[in-house]
Amino acid sequence: MLGTAASSAPTIPTTAQTANSIRRAFQTTTFDSLSSSHHPILCARFHFLSLRFFSNVSTKAMSHSQTLHASNYHPQSSAPGNKQALISLSDKKELTLLGNGLQELGYTIVSTGGTASALENAGVSVTKVEQLTCFPEMLDGRVKTLHPNIHGGILARRDQKHHMEALNEHGIGTFDVVVVNLYPFYDKVTSTGGIAFYDGIENIDIGGPAMIRAAAKNHKDVLVVVDSQDYPALLEFLKGSQDDQQFRRNLAWKAFEHVASYDSAVSEWLWKQTGGDKFPPKLTVPLSLKSSLRYGENPHQKAAFYVDKSLSEVNAGGIATAIQHHGKEMSYNNYLDADAAWNCVSEFRNPTCVIVKHTNPCGVASGDDILEAYRLSVKADPVSAFGGIVAFNIEVDDALAKEIREFRSPTDGETRMFYEIVVAPKYTEKGLEILCGKSKTLRMLEAKKNEKGKLSLRQVGGGWLAQDSDDLTPQDIQFNVVSEKKPQDNELRDAEFAWLCVKHVKSNAIVIAKDNRMLGMGSGQPNRLESLRIALRKAGDEVKGAALASDAFFPFAWKDAVEEACESGIGVIAEPGGSIRDGDAVDCCNKYGVSLLFTKVRHFRH
Repeated sequence: MLGTAASSAPTIPTTAQTANSIRRAFQTTTFDSLSSSHHPILCARFHFLSLRFFSNVSTKAMSHSQTLHASNYHPQSSAPGNKQALISLSDKKELTLLGNGLQELGYTIVSTGGTASALENAGVSVTKVEQLTCFPEMLDGRVKTLHPNIHGGILARRDQKHHMEALNEHGIGTFDVVVVNLYPFYDKVTSTGGIAFYDGIENIDIGGPAMIRAAAKNHKDVLVVVDSQDYPALLEFLKGSQDDQQFRRNLAWKAFEHVASYDSAVSEWLWKQTGGDKFPPKLTVPLSLKSSLRYGENPHQKAAFYVDKSLSEVNAGGIATAIQHHGKEMSYNNYLDADAAWNCVSEFRNPTCVIVKHTNPCGVASGDDILEAYRLSVKADPVSAFGGIVAFNIEVDDALAKEIREFRSPTDGETRMFYEIVVAPKYTEKGLEILCGKSKTLRMLEAKKNEKGKLSLRQVGGGWLAQDSDDLTPQDIQFNVVSEKKPQDNELRDAEFAWLCVKHVKSNAIVIAKDNRMLGMGSGQPNRLESLRIALRKAGDEVKGAALASDAFFPFAWKDAVEEACESGIGVIAEPGGSIRDGDAVDCCNKYGVSLLFTKVRHFRH
């Protein structure tokens, strides 16, 4: 209660006291009994009476009111023992569970618009926000909760005497629980067919983030919930007698993360609407934890897998959103290898099989007969293929599944090939059943092809590198003949095939191919000559008349990689060109009668 100062003068009510009396009278006697259509009139009457009162208060009374103080301070809600929960939801999943649970625990529920209606339809008693603010929703719903009677009740610290005095002075009750989720901006702007600019703007939530941030900031006193999955935990917590600050902090962290992700989506969308550069001055990438991993690249490294929730990644394909049908949980290295295999096989137009080991394609083959393509992929390097990842760009049916299950290694003709993962765009029911019988641990992923034009990010110490994804295919470039000998049509096709393969091999990279299959590849060597020698050794006698592709130009030709390739019997070489010694490469190929093609496109891969 408010008491008087030590004085014999009569008590004169303060302006705030009288105003609050008027407000409470209107709230309790009119808003509870009249429909919301009368609220504007009643609020206008309240303001009119308030203004009349304020204009008639004497200076003496105002001065005297300043001597009043709170002699009996007790932290409380709007009424002694009254607990209030504020609920405002776009996604009303499990709302009935929440409303009934809070009501059973003795909470007065304050709510807005559609949420209030849904609660009332479920038989839950609701106090509408406008009964506290003395204002109706306005500006097409843009202003509902942006009011001191709401935010004051959320932000007031219960352990600060002057905070509670301010609430008492202005007749504002506290909120103990705030449950809010936001307008579905993310879903709206990523919907099929897109959304008009101004429709997107109208789906940007303002009041919701304000309430969430306010409650999260004051989480010591206010529980904030943004996820319906947390409703059971919230209700259990409220039933207990212990106050767990760690529980409150976890909810507060989740609330701030929720708003941050929301704002990042708005920022990404709005930047795109400006027509700005692909690389904005500031970039936020929202990541969502998909799974904790057993370990990282090595057992002593902890690891986790996150999904990129950027708008640009919605329905854009890739291993991150693949469906796992069978097998052990994915590991850190599994994700890297599966990504490499899927990215490679997805670039081929014809039915193709790619086998990857340590992110390098060790076997690639295309053909109308996918079973034969699979066998040829294994044959390219059966030792490396064993324990690798096999990927297909067509459906895995029962015939292909049987071949994967039964095929023996070409090294001895007896050992069944073993794989960590199979990746494909889809599987038949029988195909899945057969592969499930091959191994309990074999992981089977169903993935969607990556869309072109993605932003590629890579971390370095203290920063990130960003670039366009390398989406070029042989159909996008010119293979310019710079030698005297022109390639035959089949040689040109072999060169294009080898060029598409070498794009996915770690630099320095060399690929030798013929008849739509990889014969050998050399990868990751500090010099191109060593990569060439590895590729030649793997190709063996089949190198005669084959195509060779290099990811970058040859710095030397004579007594180096170009001459060794020509001497080994290579029929056509495809490389970017651009060396100051390109003339030597041309002369060398002319001497040996080899076709040389310059693509003017480099494919470094680190």
